[in-house]
Amino acid sequence: MFTLAPSLLASDFSNLENEIKRVYMDGKGCNYLHLDVMDGVFVKNISFGLPVISSIRKVCDIIFDVHLMITKPIRYIHDFIEAGADMISFHYEACDNIEEVLKTIDLIKNNNIKCSVAIKPDTPVDVLLPFIDKLDMVLIMSVEPGFGGQKFIDKCMNKIKELNKIKSENNYDFIIEVDGGINFDNAKEIKDSGADIIVVGTGVFKSENVKETIERYMNV
Repeated sequence: MFTLAPSLLASDFSNLENEIKRVYMDGKGCNYLHLDVMDGVFVKNISFGLPVISSIRKVCDIIFDVHLMITKPIRYIHDFIEAGADMISFHYEACDNIEEVLKTIDLIKNNNIKCSVAIKPDTPVDVLLPFIDKLDMVLIMSVEPGFGGQKFIDKCMNKIKELNKIKSENNYDFIIEVDGGINFDNAKEIKDSGADIIVVGTGVFKSENVKETIERYMNV
């Protein structure tokens, strides 16, 4: 499986329903929609939160891939589940300790929601090993989280390969998502390195032909 998750952060917020329909295409386009939630504390930006997610949940069946860039995410897991999240990614770095990471994973999984842990570019893959067998997905950030339009950090390609090796050697079934600085120049290498899902924002929503752009990314 290789697919694309457009980042809603790059869409036209004055017409979200139409923007989602442009990438979903009645089930013929993207299966995932990446929702970046930022609190202005964990990252130096504020995006959108529960009311927006609840509102757009009513207008589409696309999988909501909710990426929490917030401090102590365990506080809001129930709220995002109620808002319509299908998969929740929270940051390893946003938790105070490993016990909090484990509790957050269990809280998500016990509510029958797919669980993912995200790591920043400078965080080694090894930190995931104590709980990697519990995860449905791992999100590798290939830029510093918080803002779009950044350049892909080259060293993250090795992290994708390392994670894919761990997955293969242990027969784990989690999927690998990569987010940040992805374009047509590097998408194939990212896919070949082991990514299952790539997140692209501006490159999709600001393209002249969204349908063709999505098809091109899906078939790199």
